[in-house]
Amino acid sequence: MVMFMILNQTMISMNVNEAKAHLSSALEKVAQGETIVLCKRNKPVAEIRPIRESPKKRRPIGLAARQYPAFTIDKDFFEPLPDDIINVFLCGSE
Repeated sequence: MVMFMILNQTMISMNVNEAKAHLSSALEKVAQGETIVLCKRNKPVAEIRPIRESPKKRRPIGLAARQYPAFTIDKDFFEPLPDDIINVFLCGSE
């Protein structure tokens, strides 16, 4: 019950006509981290939330290299598929 009260206090509820009239100020509140619940005839239908910023720097390559051993691709991988397998893809059966 306490969790619901905390969530309820941090969200702003607005009917659609109110959101139309005050869209700029509503978006300003969203930009500050608030979540707005849009209502139609006082029934919630959507939420407007802030978009999380993407990381400033790029992820380094090979983050999981210690967890997973290196793998190799066999030379046969690049060879054309056999005709019977191609027919399955094209016709749906052998």
